Amino acid sequence: MEKRLEAGWLQRIAWLVLAWGSLGLLVWVPFLYVAIRRGRGSDWGAFASFVLYECVTVTWVALMPAEGSDDTLFGLVLIACLLVAALMLLFAVFDRRAAEAAAPQVYGVPSAPVQGQPYGYPYGR
Repeated sequence: MEKRLEAGWLQRIAWLVLAWGSLGLLVWVPFLYVAIRRGRGSDWGAFASFVLYECVTVTWVALMPAEGSDDTLFGLVLIACLLVAALMLLFAVFDRRAAEAAAPQVYGVPSAPVQGQPYGYPYGR
């Protein structure tokens, strides 16, 4: 059976706040969480892509001159990657809740015990 990873909207938004609040420096953390919990190849691929993004952007900032035309390009790349991560975290990464788990269990009225021998006493008297 395939592993499922369900999350409510509050958890999805919390992961999104972590990614945006760190200005993209921790965008790989939710994808590592999902990859470890679910273990699909696509989850590990998403995690690897965001780790690669992080390595490239940190190196890019370190090698960027003090003033230049790279600022606009860097900003566009940063915003585009954060938007992709946000859309993935909100709509694509986590599974929807299963119908049987979302609906509460409704049981019938308990019936009266069957009259006869009491429980625990196997011999009739």
